[in-house]
Amino acid sequence: MNDLPKNIRWQLWIVALGFFMQSLDITIVNTALPSMAKSLGESPLHMHMVVVAYVLTVAVMLPASGWLADRIGVRNIFFAAIVLFTTGSLFCAQAATLDHLVMARVLQGVGGAMMVPVGRLTVLKIVPRDQYMAAMTFVTIPGQIGPLLGPALGGVLVEYASWHWIFLINLPVGIVGAIATLWLMPNYTLQTRRFDMAGFVLLACAMATLTLALDGNRGLGLASGQLIALIAVGVAAILFYLLHARGNDSALFNLRLFRTRSFSLGLAGSFAGRIGSGMLPFMTPVFLQIGLGFSPFHAGLMMMPMVLGSMGMKRMVVQLVNRFGYRRSLVYSTLGLAVISLLFMATALLGWFYLLPVVLFCQGMINSIRFSSMNTLTLKDLPDELASGGNSLLSMIMQLSMSIGVSVAGLLLGAFGQQHLSADSGVAHHLFLYVYLSMAAIIALPAVIFARVSNDAGQNVVIARRNRRTP
Repeated sequence: MNDLPKNIRWQLWIVALGFFMQSLDITIVNTALPSMAKSLGESPLHMHMVVVAYVLTVAVMLPASGWLADRIGVRNIFFAAIVLFTTGSLFCAQAATLDHLVMARVLQGVGGAMMVPVGRLTVLKIVPRDQYMAAMTFVTIPGQIGPLLGPALGGVLVEYASWHWIFLINLPVGIVGAIATLWLMPNYTLQTRRFDMAGFVLLACAMATLTLALDGNRGLGLASGQLIALIAVGVAAILFYLLHARGNDSALFNLRLFRTRSFSLGLAGSFAGRIGSGMLPFMTPVFLQIGLGFSPFHAGLMMMPMVLGSMGMKRMVVQLVNRFGYRRSLVYSTLGLAVISLLFMATALLGWFYLLPVVLFCQGMINSIRFSSMNTLTLKDLPDELASGGNSLLSMIMQLSMSIGVSVAGLLLGAFGQQHLSADSGVAHHLFLYVYLSMAAIIALPAVIFARVSNDAGQNVVIARRNRRTP
C-alpha cells in the first residue's frame, strides 16, 4: 500500500469515505426510531418503513449500479451517488411527516445503492491486481467502524440534540466527498453490453410490490382487494422474468446460476436466514427503549457489543467451517441464534441488565458465523463466467431479505401490540415477549434448508498473518 502513488491513495480514501457514510447510515437510524415517532406524531409500530424504504431501494437499484459505472464512468457515478445520498439526508432532516421522511429515504437509498458496488469497482480499476486485497481491506475498515459507532452516535445525537442531526452530520462529509471525487477520481469507462432493462423492471416491480404487500394492510391501510392485486402483480413479474431469462444469455441474472446446487441452497438459505437476522438490529433498540425504558444513548451503547462480537469472530470462521463443515456450521449457528435471541429477552425481562452486553456479544459472534458461511457457500462453486452475476444476485437478495425482515418485525409489533405501547405497563413486556418468540421461530426455520447442504470440510484456505513464521 505504501508504494502506491499519492493520488491513488487519495482515491482510496474517497472510496473509504463512501463506505463509511453508507454503513453508518444503516445502523444510526435504528436507535432514533422511537424519538422520530414521537416528533412526527406517529406510532412506533409504523416507523419500520423508514428502514424498509432505504434498504428496499438499495436492493432494487443494485443490479444497475455496475453497468452505469462502466457506461458513464466510475467518477461520474460515484459523484452522483454521494450527491444523491447527501441530498436525501438533507431532505430527511427537513421532513415534517412520516411520508416525507420515507420519500427522502428512497432518495438516500438510490445513492447508497451505488456507493459500495461502484467503490469496489473503482478500487479494481485503480490498483494493481496483486494489491487489490490490501486495498479493499483498507477501504472496508471504515465500513466496519460505521456499525460500531452508529448506534451510540445516534443515541447521543437524539438524547442531547435531536434526531434530525443523524442525517445532518452527513452533509459536511458528503460535500467534502463530492468535491474530492470530482477533483481526484479518474473517470474510467468500459465497453458495455446492452442493459437488460426489461429484466430490471420486472425484478424491481416484483421486489417492490411483494414487500409493500407484506406491510400493506397495517402499515399502508390498503384494502384486501388492493393487497391481492399487489401480490398478483409481484408473482406475475417473477414468472415473466423467468420466461424472459430462460435461454437468454443477456438477462440480468442468468438462470444457469441455479444449476449449481450450492448456489441454489446458499441463496435460499441466505434469503430466509437474513429475514430473521434483519429483525434483530431493528427490534433490539426499539425493545430497549420502549419495553425497558432505556434512554437512546444507553440503547445505542447496548448495540456495540453485538458489532464487536461480529467483528471479532470473522478471523475464526474459516477454521470453524474447516472443522465442522458447512452443514453443521450453518445449522448449529442458525439454531444458536434463535436460542440466543430468546436468552436476550429472558435476561432483559428478569432485570439482569448487566448480562445483556454479554448476550449481545455472543449474538454478534453467532451472526458472523452465519453470514460468512452463507456468503462463502453461495459463491464458492460457481464457474468463473457466472461468478459476477451470482455475486450481484446475492447482494440484491441480502438487501431484499433485510427489508422483508424489518417489515415482518413491524408486522409482528402491529399484530401483538395494537396501540398499547408503554414502558410502564406489563402490556409492553407481553408484547415484546410474543414478538421475540415469533422471531425465534422465524430465525430457526432456515435450518431446514441448511440441513440439505453437503458437509464438506477442510477445503477453505486460511490466510496466514504476517507475523507468523513459515517453517
